[in-house]
Amino acid sequence: MYNIIQTILIVVSILIIIAIMMQPSKQQDALNALSGGGGDLFSQQKKRGFESFMEKVTAILAIIFFACSLILVYLSSH
Repeated sequence: MYNIIQTILIVVSILIIIAIMMQPSKQQDALNALSGGGGDLFSQQKKRGFESFMEKVTAILAIIFFACSLILVYLSSH
């Protein structure tokens, strides 16, 4: 059981890296962080399409990663 969870953890880790690399870049957000970003104060838009999908995939993979990590800690201590 321990080896199966560990393999799942490794696969999920690789998938998280791929999911993060596939997300659209936010260069404008980084520029606003340095310059104050006053222009974007009232122009918050809802994320749509691919960006929203990749954000959800990353969140789900992160939850699976943490769950597998906690299961591995429990299995290793017992």
